[in-house]
Amino acid sequence: MRSVPRAKATFSPPGHSILGCSTLPRSILILDHGSQYTQLIARRVRELNVYCEIHPFSKAQQFAQDPDIAGVILSGSPSSVHEPNAPDTDINGFLGRLPILAVCYGAQLLAKRAGAPVERSKVREYGRAHLSTIVQNELFDGIEAGSQVWMSHGDTITAPSEAMEVIASTPEVAVAAYKLIGTPTYAVQFHPEVYHSTDGLQLLHNFVIGICGCEGDWTPHGFVESTVASLQRQLGEDQVVLALSGGVDSSVAALLLDRAIGDRLHCIFVDNGLLRKDEYARVLESYRHLGLNITGVDARNEFYAALKGLEEPEAKRKAIGRTFIEVFDREAHRIKDVKWLGQGTIYPDVIESVSVNGPSVTIKSHHNVGGLPERMNLKVVEPLRLLFKDEVRRVGRELNLDPNILGRHPFPGPGLAIRILGEITPEKVALLQEVDHIFIQGLRDEGLYDQVWQAGAILLPVRSVGVMGDERTYENAVALRAVSSTDGMTADWCHLPYEFLARISNSIINRVRGVNRVVYDISSKPPATIEWE
Repeated sequence: MRSVPRAKATFSPPGHSILGCSTLPRSILILDHGSQYTQLIARRVRELNVYCEIHPFSKAQQFAQDPDIAGVILSGSPSSVHEPNAPDTDINGFLGRLPILAVCYGAQLLAKRAGAPVERSKVREYGRAHLSTIVQNELFDGIEAGSQVWMSHGDTITAPSEAMEVIASTPEVAVAAYKLIGTPTYAVQFHPEVYHSTDGLQLLHNFVIGICGCEGDWTPHGFVESTVASLQRQLGEDQVVLALSGGVDSSVAALLLDRAIGDRLHCIFVDNGLLRKDEYARVLESYRHLGLNITGVDARNEFYAALKGLEEPEAKRKAIGRTFIEVFDREAHRIKDVKWLGQGTIYPDVIESVSVNGPSVTIKSHHNVGGLPERMNLKVVEPLRLLFKDEVRRVGRELNLDPNILGRHPFPGPGLAIRILGEITPEKVALLQEVDHIFIQGLRDEGLYDQVWQAGAILLPVRSVGVMGDERTYENAVALRAVSSTDGMTADWCHLPYEFLARISNSIINRVRGVNRVVYDISSKPPATIEWE
């Protein structure tokens, strides 16, 4: 969803699938077999300004006759085609009628059905490889032999059947790509969606634009126009209430709703006492400059009381969630005739709720607070539920969102409560706010802030011995955390300059009373998470 010359608007009703609506441009259906890369396929397709949706493989036949689908992509999978319970996708409704691109497991599944031998690899084929031969065709248009691709599979197609034409090979993989003869069905054993496949985006372009005939008109401008029009139809003259957090998602959702219904949108910004230093006043003022109808609520003491005595991370998250519901519910009831609750739900949240094997195992409670719609007897409106995080930012830019909010790092819903390991007290919050402020402001001053996906400070539940002014100290240790990522699903620690870290460490120890040791977290996700709790 790059910023491209403005295209015609497309109609995409918030809260509804784009598939199955004949007024929409033709789109790509991605059938998920549980691969870790499935969302990345969707992100790459959308980089081509083509709309796509991910659905579990088991729902394939629900879309078999959908006139809006221009093509189908079958994802990879952690499963082997030899496992008894491996995904067995029914694509009979698409095969021969629509273009299909099968990736990795999808390629092995179709090869097995076509009568080709698919064997367990003696050595797992993982990592970079190069296409030694390419048969020039529409899928590999503009891609030459030697192109680097990324392999990640435990099974391999060892030879083609009579129904298959081999169109690419590597020195180790004879059938790196093939086409089913007589049908627009293509398959690759590598992953074109990952960055390591250097011509992967070109291959996807060839499939989506060239073979499927999609027009590439999924743009920020088109999304804004169509969504505002759809919201106006959906909401009529109703009143809507929305909780603002200061983050990108809720802010962009608010601007879309505001453009659609104006002052009938009522925004509530709650100070839970766990925000960054001075953030409540600063963000509240930014929202007012944007012309939003907003009410600020100082509920710090209520949250501190709810957190008193709690040390376990999940217990803290749940206490914050319960308290937020109570505060928000109370404030929302001051508004007459509210019928809708606006939420900043984005597409990864939607995908998670309909994953291949049901919702994933809970690692931690989701940052979005549940229970509000039922408690308040409200319907939900989610203007961003079709978008990935990077697309939300581009829509925000189209809406002229304040750059300080637009470029803001993700910040956890429970705020500093999960960056203070152990019990929460106002004193600990104040200390960590000062440490965090020095770190974040330092990143801004050094021009490093925009190079980092997310950064923050953690107050550790340990004290350490130090020497300050020839006196022995026994004070708090803090950890600094900065990671790079594209969507938060995986992340690597940022290699910040040593000189910068040294200056920040000295500044924190000299300026924040109660801290005498600073460490830097060099863990990646996985195996660690971005937040410590």
